Amino acid sequence: MTFFAFFQRTMLVLLMLIVGACNAYADEIKPAVIYDLGGKFDKSFNQGVWDGVQRFTAETGIKVMEFEVTNETQREQAMRRMIARGATVVLGVGFAQADAIAAVAKDHPEVQFSIIDVSWLDAPNLRQYAFKEHEGSYLVGIAAAHATQTGKVGFVGGMDIALIRKFACGYVGGAKSVNPDIAVYQNMTGTTGAAWNDPAKGRELTQSQIDRGADVVYQAAGNTGIGVIQAASDAGKLSIGVDSNQNGIAPGSVLTSMLKRVDVAAYDTFMDAKEGRFTAGVQSLGLAEGGVDWALDSHNAHLITPEMKAAVEAARRDIIAGKIKVHNYESDSACPY
Repeated sequence: MTFFAFFQRTMLVLLMLIVGACNAYADEIKPAVIYDLGGKFDKSFNQGVWDGVQRFTAETGIKVMEFEVTNETQREQAMRRMIARGATVVLGVGFAQADAIAAVAKDHPEVQFSIIDVSWLDAPNLRQYAFKEHEGSYLVGIAAAHATQTGKVGFVGGMDIALIRKFACGYVGGAKSVNPDIAVYQNMTGTTGAAWNDPAKGRELTQSQIDRGADVVYQAAGNTGIGVIQAASDAGKLSIGVDSNQNGIAPGSVLTSMLKRVDVAAYDTFMDAKEGRFTAGVQSLGLAEGGVDWALDSHNAHLITPEMKAAVEAARRDIIAGKIKVHNYESDSACPY
């Protein structure tokens, strides 16, 4: 056997070993996801994650263990049970899971963890996703200011926390960039986790804003936001969806949706773990990174005027280029607009 033939045979054997090892690693991955209050079919935040999970399973054939939290004490218990069942990568959905995932990740350094809407933890086996919701909210604020006929628009948030104030502040900034005198009414649903799952309260708050003259209402409230969309539709007014594309919930009355690509975070978490390229640290996703956007499709195309679309797209370009700096409420707990 010549040296060249020996070299070829050796390299082929090595390649087969590498491929076999990769396949073995892929077969060993056992992903798990823990949804937060509201459930995976909330048509908003949790469902966006579920969409990413479904995409991962469709492409790989790997099933993902799932748990839907119904009370706040279940988060850590669910994580530990999933690890006991062999989970190798665990995704926690929402900031409320921060304490639980920090504790469990410390106890299980051999397991990979990921969490959405958290950026302040420090663990070598933990990936954190933070989104620039204020940038996407600025865009839909512009759309609202162009769509309103009364010069009055609204915002209904879920739990009254800095994260949701960040949505609201970006929205106000976008609206006032079009009309400095526009009125923006704001209400939060509550101060506990129950605020994410109260459509009746969302409907009530929306109606009160409509009674004051608002004709476009943006919601960032999880399942509570479904009540916002329904109330606006029933009153012949416009709403703006959030997180997932909610344009189809009430076609013709949802002006647009502020997309928060939590589906990408879920998909990337599991696919990176499968392919052996999982990394820890914080990933911050805004317009430039494709982490937020606004939704334009067949359900709302007739509501979006050429002037509105041009204004939104111009702002998108300027934000990405750094010409427009959208204030981040979380940086100073204030909104200057």
